[in-house]
Amino acid sequence: MRIGIVCPYTWDVPGGVQVHIRDLTEALMEEGHHVSVIAPAADNAPLPPYVTSAGRAVPVPFNGSVARLSFGFLSANRVRRWVREGAFDVLHVHEPAIPSLGLLACWVARGPIVATFHASYGNSRSLSVTASVLMSALEKITGRIAVSDAARKTLVEFMGGDAVLIPNGVTVGRYAEGEPLPGWDQGEVIGFLGRMDEPRKGLPVLLEAFVLLAAERPALRLLLAGPGDAAEVLERIPAALHDRIGLLGMVSEEDKVRAYHTVDVFCAPNLGGESFGIVLTEAMSAGAAILASDIPAFRKVLDDGQAGALFETGNATSLARRAAELLDDPVRRATLSQEARAAVQKYDWSTVARDVLRVYETVASPAGVEEDAEDAEGAGNDEGTVASRSLAEGNDTL
Repeated sequence: MRIGIVCPYTWDVPGGVQVHIRDLTEALMEEGHHVSVIAPAADNAPLPPYVTSAGRAVPVPFNGSVARLSFGFLSANRVRRWVREGAFDVLHVHEPAIPSLGLLACWVARGPIVATFHASYGNSRSLSVTASVLMSALEKITGRIAVSDAARKTLVEFMGGDAVLIPNGVTVGRYAEGEPLPGWDQGEVIGFLGRMDEPRKGLPVLLEAFVLLAAERPALRLLLAGPGDAAEVLERIPAALHDRIGLLGMVSEEDKVRAYHTVDVFCAPNLGGESFGIVLTEAMSAGAAILASDIPAFRKVLDDGQAGALFETGNATSLARRAAELLDDPVRRATLSQEARAAVQKYDWSTVARDVLRVYETVASPAGVEEDAEDAEGAGNDEGTVASRSLAEGNDTL
């Protein structure tokens, strides 16, 4: 099967959707399918051979984060050419309700189109305002996938219809084994992986909890990985504790695996805006003892606390208390590790990719995917401008 996959976010800035698309693509290719991905990317960005660049993306505040999206005439023309030349049996767009490549692809193509919805929003003026504008594109979708109950709920409430529930996948074997990072084999280590400058990732809560714990635990250290301003992080911590903070910055895939195998407790202190929790499934695959905020998405992935401990979201005291309990109880940590490794198996791409492929097979038709010349004329024009402007203006309620 020839499959075209559309990534809405810039490929060269790490994120959960990009990782999802990368791993799905590679799992499908291992099964013998031809897969091509189009994504926003900087002109000089190193791309795998299966990725086509649609041009640079621009940062847009979105859902408590900063989404780097691609829209306009250049992107529309590149998507149109990619669709025309791809001769795909199925087109798979991700996050088609935001003004980026997924939406453009729906406008310029017709035929078997599958859409995956990743995000969840408690209340979004932007989606409400742009719903009618988006409908001409979204009504072309013939198969819908939601990665979580929260994402499915958002789809139903703001756009109508329903979706097959297929969770995010993880390549379990990639994280199963790893050597700890050098210099971190002494004392106690709590780890964090994520964008440090995004409030919804909850790092300030973890930093506050670390200060509470550090006074009574002189051997405790904090290992932080991910993009962000190191100086801003250290400003939140008393100077006397700076030498107990490890700031790795952006890490390679190999070092990320090693980081999961370095920590005694892996902490995910996210405040919300998560529909699944890819970072949790990676940590689970590594057998880390996990401590996570009790947001619904994390509670579900961790089997309501069976595969990882939970603390009250946003409460540094609760986080500190639960972290201390885990650090003091190696048997409990070992049990959580074992439960995590068992629970994560259902998210392995060997299972998830087959479920996605069944959706493709359901909507596939002999004609395959074709360029829609009539709708393509408007792609990147007035409708896209309205959607993009509404997204930015409605940011305060995302």
